[in-house]
Amino acid sequence: MTDLTEKKISSEKIFDGKVLHVAVDRVLLPNGEEGIREIVLHRGAVAVIPLTDDEDVICVRQFRYVHGQVLLEIPAGKLEESDIDVREAALRELEEETGASCESLEEMGVFYPTPAICSEKIHLFMARGLKFGETHPDDDEFLEIERIPLKTLVKMVMRGEVPDSKTQACVLRAWLALHPGELAD
Repeated sequence: MTDLTEKKISSEKIFDGKVLHVAVDRVLLPNGEEGIREIVLHRGAVAVIPLTDDEDVICVRQFRYVHGQVLLEIPAGKLEESDIDVREAALRELEEETGASCESLEEMGVFYPTPAICSEKIHLFMARGLKFGETHPDDDEFLEIERIPLKTLVKMVMRGEVPDSKTQACVLRAWLALHPGELAD
């Protein structure tokens, strides 16, 4: 196999924000030439698909300023500097956004939403055995909770009605984990 690795020669931070940071790296390309990589550095995030015993998914709707619209999503949130355990971060986001706790939290892999330019890595989880309490959204977070059957949500994803990539990935992974080989027609 050909070595496709690019090696960093230098890096210059050009923006240092609260949530993300931007750098311009000079790299050595596999062919020996130099190239430039503009990259967004992000701490990472967690996303949780909360499933009821009846296979309903507890979703949230929230306005996403960048896209100027309300999106349907699964509960998720960025990792904080203090987050050492991504499972704890997933449990925190589940409780904050839906008021739910869970009996089981299953890891469903890692998702790179924009690997060409951003270092963000989202840790995906499926929560089952839900028990509900009070929500505790962040001060700048305004959500509506919606309960949708998993099969319906799969169809919505396939029809292009759920543009959020982490929600698409998690919904389809959950469906395939619970219904291997079965289409959602």
